[in-house]
Amino acid sequence: MVLLSPGAFARSAGYILYVGTYTQGGSQGIYAYRFDEQTGRLSSLGLASRTENPSFVTVDRSGKLLYAVNEVAKYKGAATGAVSSFSIDPNSGKLEPINQVASGGADPCYLALDRSGKYLLVANYTGGTVAVIPVAGDGHLSEASSVLKNEGPPGPVKDRQEGPHAHFIEASARNRFAYVADLGLDRILIYQFDAEKGVLTGGRSTAGARDFFSAKLAPGTGPRHIAFSADGKFMYVIGELDSTVTVFRNAENETYRAIQKISALPAGFAEKNTAAEIAIHPSGRFLYTSNRGDNSIAVFAIDPTSGRLTLVEHVSSGGQTPRNFAIVPDGSRLVAANQDSGNLVEFTIDKSTGRLTSEGEVAKLPSPVCLVFLRTE
Repeated sequence: MVLLSPGAFARSAGYILYVGTYTQGGSQGIYAYRFDEQTGRLSSLGLASRTENPSFVTVDRSGKLLYAVNEVAKYKGAATGAVSSFSIDPNSGKLEPINQVASGGADPCYLALDRSGKYLLVANYTGGTVAVIPVAGDGHLSEASSVLKNEGPPGPVKDRQEGPHAHFIEASARNRFAYVADLGLDRILIYQFDAEKGVLTGGRSTAGARDFFSAKLAPGTGPRHIAFSADGKFMYVIGELDSTVTVFRNAENETYRAIQKISALPAGFAEKNTAAEIAIHPSGRFLYTSNRGDNSIAVFAIDPTSGRLTLVEHVSSGGQTPRNFAIVPDGSRLVAANQDSGNLVEFTIDKSTGRLTSEGEVAKLPSPVCLVFLRTE
């Protein structure tokens, strides 16, 4: 792709779509597209910034800063990956590097800002650790203020669950806890989070103490990502290894108990599949997941009272290995990133039923693995 000049597109109502990639197969880093919310058209802004394996990216609330993991096993000779920060030019879409620090473990695969925006919470897959990285107002990153290694008995899938594999971390609604999906342990770990000091504590259950392993999944589930209902009553966990969604209800004091487990695959599908992404529609009425193997997006309806799911449909992702997808904030469209076929496919969303209609391939680029929308005005 060719990076277009800042004046190539006049700034208009809509979004910039940032795409994180793996850089071993021809990609060079993070790419940007202008997204027209009226037409759904994507216009390439080219390479936004060179950086290694930015497999997960997020944008801050101000829309001025972008953060990315660098999913590598070694950084400056140590067994850790890295996290990078960038300033955003909203006109050109270009990203200006600010700095880069160690992620606190090998192969970071997820990061999220806490509710104050002062800390990045990072999940390190191979390292099995989670870390807190302080963020200055200008986006400058400091060395980790807290690093914890997840602990617990491993799951039964020997080649994937030989130990802890952190795959998701986000702060709770009131910024008091951090929820961690650990694929290797079949658990959602709940750590206490000190938002003043940027410190995570907990992890073991002791007499009289909070049960930090309160959200347990069936053996071999392999929890990957989590979606929370807007009111905090329900938590939805995508199981990468068994391609299911487990629904948890908030029983008391942010302690979740499972109430449903439902397959994300079509009935009768018997080939190899790993589930990847999960997201709730902005209306709160529908939930979407992606299947790598079946190469589909699953659509579920959410019962507003019970939180339980009902399958609506499966739709082809329009490519191979849909790792990630993003829903436009107004809920009108969904864009899926097909990693192995190297394409982005757009769908319109029926806001009354949640069903998807494919608009076809809208972009080609090597190894797209993460999408995030940034409102430009």
